[in-house]
Amino acid sequence: MVDTDIIDGWLCGARPVASPNFNQRPDGAVISLLVIHNISLPPGQYGGSHIEHFFTNQLDCSLHSFYKEIEGVEVSSHLLIKRTGDVVQFVPFSERAWHAGRSSFNACKECNDFSIGIELEGTDDDPYTELQYQSLAAITQSIMAKYPEITNDRIVGHSDISPGRKTDPGKSFDWNNYFVRSGLERSDL
Repeated sequence: MVDTDIIDGWLCGARPVASPNFNQRPDGAVISLLVIHNISLPPGQYGGSHIEHFFTNQLDCSLHSFYKEIEGVEVSSHLLIKRTGDVVQFVPFSERAWHAGRSSFNACKECNDFSIGIELEGTDDDPYTELQYQSLAAITQSIMAKYPEITNDRIVGHSDISPGRKTDPGKSFDWNNYFVRSGLERSDL
């Protein structure tokens, strides 16, 4: 199980891989939203370091035809949870990672300003692993303890804040399993 203590914005049990793709949150921004995403590189393939290279602007775009489509894109998330449950952290929680893009939650635009982004290695259609749910649940509990403005109703998928543009974490994400494991209740289940 991952050490979920948070010190200076870093999750103790995560392997740090610093991304250059972040900046400061706006003055007065309160971390109050948790956004769940998915990613796989190449699409539908798991393992390896391609996601880490993408989030650190080091992806060799000659390795796969899909990579030409994302060449030059600068993005990051705070965390990546691999299929094994292992966790990589790219940006400290105190900083603004570039994970949500154009987005809105409860009429507040630019969700990167006030959110934490967690990527799950996966796709909209492949079931996530139990190890991923275990890590995500433990991390969620720690994040919510550290940032109490993140409440049950402020945990969303990327598709919820960017409807029509994004579909992740997709139909394969088991919200009920995640909320039960996290010890949370969700009113819309």
